[in-house]
Amino acid sequence: MTDPYNPNPQYNPDLGKQPNAGAQPQYGQPSNPYAQQPGYGQPSDPYAQQPGYGQPQYGAPQPQYGQPVDPYAQPGYAPGYGMPQGYNPADPEAPYGRDMYGVPFSDKQKLMAGLLQIFLGGFGVGRFYLGYTGIGIAQIAVTWLTCGLGAIWPLIDGIMMLTGKVPDAQNRPLRD
Repeated sequence: MTDPYNPNPQYNPDLGKQPNAGAQPQYGQPSNPYAQQPGYGQPSDPYAQQPGYGQPQYGAPQPQYGQPVDPYAQPGYAPGYGMPQGYNPADPEAPYGRDMYGVPFSDKQKLMAGLLQIFLGGFGVGRFYLGYTGIGIAQIAVTWLTCGLGAIWPLIDGIMMLTGKVPDAQNRPLRD
């Protein structure tokens, strides 16, 4: 294919030299004869970064070759994206994170507590799951002594658990 702006295709105006027009590059050789190849063991681009990592900071320790890299500890990592849910060893007082007020989350889940309370609330299972044994026993007694009419209490209690209004026995908010 010819370049309409360059009447002499063998002439490279940027370099001002005439390469051999009929020669083809050898196998393993660059197609551009003026390109420099890196030496043996040298990276092709010393400033190239691996995708997904931030730019290195001056003075920041760089990981050694062959050592595992924690992508969340790299400078320039956008917080809130890609951080796994669940156990966080960085904060031993709050392994499941903290809510917006700084209170650590419970190890119990809202969905599990609410569904247990809705479907098995006559037995107080949702309250036992959260650590409230006294309220669980009271729900069993009210449900059985009223011949099932007291089961409205565990049903409403399960809905309250699903909305996050009921904390666990240590007064920690339930996690999602």
